[in-house]
Amino acid sequence: MTAIAVLELLTGVGLILFWIGFFTIGLAPKNPPQGYMEYEHSFPLPDGLLAVLLLVAGILLMLNNPWGVHLSLIAAGALIFLGVLDFSFNIQNGVYKISKSDLILNAFINLWCVGFGIAIAIVVV
Repeated sequence: MTAIAVLELLTGVGLILFWIGFFTIGLAPKNPPQGYMEYEHSFPLPDGLLAVLLLVAGILLMLNNPWGVHLSLIAAGALIFLGVLDFSFNIQNGVYKISKSDLILNAFINLWCVGFGIAIAIVVV
């Protein structure tokens, strides 16, 4: 459980850092598909809430508080949904084809969200 807690904390911090990078150093593709910016701009609030959820769940897991398990399961569902939603948009709009760096970054994020969400659901129950 400690490994899951640490990964939840790192994932929560990673979400926060992603959005800081998105709005400051330009993580968006140079030639994004139509609707990309509108789509992405709908995510800071839900991603921010997910980041807080992951941070709280990770801390509570480390403290062996039973709420850590409950919140981790909620975060697992949110991560899986986020990963599948992003994958769906990216595949339908050619985001993976824009550049090698866009492919690597987006594929990693999508696979991490789905894979880690499934791992949380399996390990914490």
